Amino acid sequence: MDDALREQLVAMAAEDARVRAELAATGELFRGYAPRMEDVHRRNARDLLAIVREHGWPGRTLVGEEAMHAAWLVLQHAIGEPGVQRGCLPILRAAVERGEATPAQVAYLEDRIAFFERRPQRYGTQFDWDERGMLSPWPIEDPEGVDARRAAVGLPPLADRIDQARRNAQGSVPPDYGKRQAEMLAWSKSVGWVE
Repeated sequence: MDDALREQLVAMAAEDARVRAELAATGELFRGYAPRMEDVHRRNARDLLAIVREHGWPGRTLVGEEAMHAAWLVLQHAIGEPGVQRGCLPILRAAVERGEATPAQVAYLEDRIAFFERRPQRYGTQFDWDERGMLSPWPIEDPEGVDARRAAVGLPPLADRIDQARRNAQGSVPPDYGKRQAEMLAWSKSVGWVE
């Protein structure tokens, strides 16, 4: 196991969580993509990409369970770097085949990419405010088969996740739906998720 690499990845995820908590406390986190959060995500994405280029996916054997999860979290949050997320997806898939990552991590990343490309997701892991002001799953490809797909990667039924997400969002003020969708599309175009 590479202890230095393990510590680096855990520290990257901890910084992400610390800045996220600070911005949530001030409300800044909920008013678009906060510049401080974006800076952390971009720096972490750059560092993760350097790690992947040197070592391959930092999986269980190389860095242990906690740091493997931290690497995935950093990748999941690299939303301003479409090339990093898209490029790491096949690497993460290969890591799952070797037992170095989890199938759920691939499912979340596939859905995250679909969300930012503004197309339907497969596993129902990504949520956004809907036109009724409810936190709901982003549209799902083949919604009738979503629970079978979720079960195959170790995720609970979608209804359970919806209940949890809505409980966690209680007290949040949903943004204006049309404005939010326009802002998301403009941002997605600005960083290269969509043309």
